[in-house]
Amino acid sequence: MASIKQLEKEIQKIKERNKKVEADKAWETSWARRIILFLLTYIVIVIFFLFAELPQPFINSLVPALAFVLSTLCLPFFKGIWIK
Repeated sequence: MASIKQLEKEIQKIKERNKKVEADKAWETSWARRIILFLLTYIVIVIFFLFAELPQPFINSLVPALAFVLSTLCLPFFKGIWIK
């Protein structure tokens, strides 16, 4: 039979895990994450457009970067539908 000390240790591990899971969830839904994703996506696309010598790479890169961010915004909606 588990001692009280062992049970306390297990409860502490569960609490620590829950804190990590909550922090991960907060990061997944944060605007900071979305802004960082937008900026990184934009930079990569600008570099690609520059190498491909496409016209107006700084302006034309906004469309795919914004589309990517918009897709991350609608995912919770579709996740809710999928879960139901």
